[in-house]
Amino acid sequence: MHRSYVHEARKRVGPKRERIRPVIERLAAAHPDAVIALRFRNDVELLISVLLSAQTTDVTVNRVTEQLFRKYERPEDYLAVPPEELEADLRPTGTFRQKARNLRGAMKVLIEEYDGEVPTRIEELVRLPGVGRKTANVVAAERGATQGIVVDTHVRRLSQRLGFSRQDDPVKIERDLMRLVPREDWARLPHLLIWHGRRVCIARAPRCEQCVVNALCPSSRV
Repeated sequence: MHRSYVHEARKRVGPKRERIRPVIERLAAAHPDAVIALRFRNDVELLISVLLSAQTTDVTVNRVTEQLFRKYERPEDYLAVPPEELEADLRPTGTFRQKARNLRGAMKVLIEEYDGEVPTRIEELVRLPGVGRKTANVVAAERGATQGIVVDTHVRRLSQRLGFSRQDDPVKIERDLMRLVPREDWARLPHLLIWHGRRVCIARAPRCEQCVVNALCPSSRV
């Protein structure tokens, strides 16, 4: 997109600090059901579900964990079976060998260092095998201990389209959003952007004419 067009578009919609609250409020009204799609009953199941969600759909993860959480009830259970058995249970989620290794490694650390409990601090969560900052942010936020903003592909795309960040690196995008977004909205903003990205602001063909924030978006085609 031509630089002068972007500059003019940003002038048209106004400064991002003035737009952020209206954007959040409009998205919240449009997507009142925007919550995490993964199904879990406790903190350990939350951690496992998010670990398994990499490079697959939430629908697939929920289908796998429905059986998985009946078979394995405690962190110790994941270490009590041969690795090949756990791999077979995780196969539909893709990259199942790596996920099985990470899952077993994470459960081992939970048992040995945290008495089987999932920690809440980001710096402790990222010490678990397979847990990066995005996963740690999801787990912390869902437990009411938000310390950052989740940046997945939808959050990245919409943050750029809305002019809230010019960065490509998720860590830098998160920093931009943390400076811009009121702290009380850190947990819900990713859900709103994710659901809006799935339903309206689609990657290849954004439905700008159906978008509740098109008047606040410098990328709007309306």
